[in-house]
Amino acid sequence: MEKGVLFIALLISAFYSSSEAADSQTSFEDNFSIMWSEDHFKTSEDGQTWYLSLDKETGCGFQTKQRYRFGWFSMKLKLVGGDSAGVVTAYYMCSENGAGPERDELDFEFLGNRTGQPYLIQTNVYKNGVGGREMRHMLWFDPTEEFHSYSILWNNHQIVFFVDEVPIRVFKNNGDEKNDFFPSEKPMYLFSSIWNADEWATRGGLEKTDWKRAPFVSSYKDFSVEGCQWEDPYPACVSTTTKNWWDQYKAWHLSDSQKMDYAWVQRNLVIYDYCKDNERYPKLPGECSLSPWE
Repeated sequence: MEKGVLFIALLISAFYSSSEAADSQTSFEDNFSIMWSEDHFKTSEDGQTWYLSLDKETGCGFQTKQRYRFGWFSMKLKLVGGDSAGVVTAYYMCSENGAGPERDELDFEFLGNRTGQPYLIQTNVYKNGVGGREMRHMLWFDPTEEFHSYSILWNNHQIVFFVDEVPIRVFKNNGDEKNDFFPSEKPMYLFSSIWNADEWATRGGLEKTDWKRAPFVSSYKDFSVEGCQWEDPYPACVSTTTKNWWDQYKAWHLSDSQKMDYAWVQRNLVIYDYCKDNERYPKLPGECSLSPWE
């Protein structure tokens, strides 16, 4: 996988514009606002690491102050350690502050588990309030021991979910009429939250949260975004110049080395793919026919 990681790092470096990226050394307040439970939010002494906690009373969440349409969005997370069954850490983009009926959304959800069992990572895509596009993966490391980066590349051609610059999911758009499920028009905030979901998150809700182990804490640092900031009524958020690397031809497709990484993930780490769930979808959604390799 090393070649794929190197490629994306070089690609980002080649087109990187520090003036447009969020400075990872700025304070939390420069980029984010607390959504709820400010007393469950803490920062390190230098202000560069942020902690969200969950107890039996409530969880906590934050969101960016800005909305974006297309770009590269990345954050480093260290997940709740130990017995975390029932606990979900969500890291996602959404066009609305709440779970509105017409929202577009791109999700990372980290599903806690019993001690010694691996975390599962669930991704999902919503358009106009409709989801049902879940995939679940195992990870090739323990996400509770160290910080790892989780990133989304979003342009008008594809959405790619990355873990440590390794593509784990590709959601394509080819402009074909049969593909009417690609969120591209609505600007999105970036959010993260920690909350109790023991009614469904661990073994379909069979494993309940052990509140004796609370508080459960997830950690964050090194937020980075290179994207088009939305300005009402409508900004020029699609570029065909070298100004925005994330909207150039190389970012419309996986590179050869990324395809190798992606193939390895598909062979070894996929737990669930809605495009292969014929019982749930006797007629598969149209986007399932689009090749992630092209």
